[in-house]
Formats: sequence, structure tokens, C-alpha cells
Amino acid sequence: MYFDSTLILLLPGLILGLWAQAKVKSAYEKYSQVPTQWGVPASAAVQELLRQQGVDDIAITPVGGELTDHFDPKTDTLRLSEGVYGSSSVAAVGIAAHEAGHALQKKENYPFLALRTYLVPAVNIGSNLAWPIFFLGLLFSWEPLMTAGIACFALAVLFSLITLPVEFDASRRAMAMLSSSGYLTQEEENGVRSVLTAAAMTYVASFISVLMQLIRLISISNRRRR
Repeated sequence: MYFDSTLILLLPGLILGLWAQAKVKSAYEKYSQVPTQWGVPASAAVQELLRQQGVDDIAITPVGGELTDHFDPKTDTLRLSEGVYGSSSVAAVGIAAHEAGHALQKKENYPFLALRTYLVPAVNIGSNLAWPIFFLGLLFSWEPLMTAGIACFALAVLFSLITLPVEFDASRRAMAMLSSSGYLTQEEENGVRSVLTAAAMTYVASFISVLMQLIRLISISNRRRR
């Protein structure tokens, strides 16, 4: 970590990130204790929701950890965390439905999901190389190397930006599926919405955090040019 006055630029993302994580934890803990009237495990619930959408070729498997739920578009596999897979709580069903939303995006060729998936290899490489390249340029006062580091990090910012519509759209699809199914009460739907809204804020916080880091790199580079 490079320590100078530009570190203050990272504070907004840090504060928002901590707040978002606290909101997610609070919402998840609250609604993971509230069972749905539907009464079926989230794994079975999401399978039924997908079936109603004409999608029956998605594998649904458990995965270790807490809130590690995700959809793998490469293998068409929806992986639900231990606390979600077998639970019939409002939080579990909402999280599973959100991941089902990603499965629907894949089936409908949602452009932002396709773009995000396409960028993953480049972003993984770029984000790992960005800081070493930038600081080598800083160390040797070589502007092209600093610019290359900034460009690599900009890929992470682009990825985070593209993630926002992907995640918001998946939540929208989740709410639409649950509302049309009639399996949840209005109060339970409101609980799902609270969980998904809190989760969405973590992606907003992540974008602000990487954006401010990019601004910081540009600021450091500009000061070296003077």
C-alpha cells in the first residue's frame, strides 16, 4: 500500500462498504429466522420457480460457506450455500430466487451478463498486475508503466460497473418470479425485497471503492508528472 494524502479518497468506499455489509448481515440474520408459508427448502423452491419459467436444465447443488451463493454460467449450475440450500426461510428463498434470476439472464442472453462473463479472464489478470505495474512505474518514474497499471485497474472498475445492472436485474427477475408464483405472502415478499436490496448495496459499495482507487492512482500519477 502506498501511503500519502490520497488515501483519503478511499474513505467513502470503505465506509459505504462497512455499512452495506452490516445491512446485509442484519437483513440475512433477521429473515433467515422467518419461515415461508410455502415451507419448501430453497433448493426445491428455486427449481420450481425455474420450471415455471420453462427452464429445467439448471443443476442446483450445495456449496460450502456462508452467503457464497452464485450461478456459474459456464456450467449452468446454481450453487447455494449451506445456510440457504436446505432452508425454507424468507432469506433463503429470496437469495435462491436471485441466483435463479442469473440463470434466466443466461437463458435469455442478457447482454450485460454475457459481457461480464467475457471479461472475467482479462479482469483477473489485470487486477493482479495493476498495482505491481503501477508501482514499478512509480519507483522508476516511468510514466508509460504507470499508465499501463492504471489501464489494468480500469478493467476492474469496468467489471464492477457492469456488475451493477446484472445484479439489479437478477433481483428484479427474482421478485417477478416470486410474485407471479403466489407462494409467498405480501409480508414475505417484502422481507425478500429487504434482503435483496441490502445485498445490492454491497455491489454499489464495491463499485465506489474501486472507482475511488482508480481516481487515486490517476491522482498519484498526475502529481509525478508535475
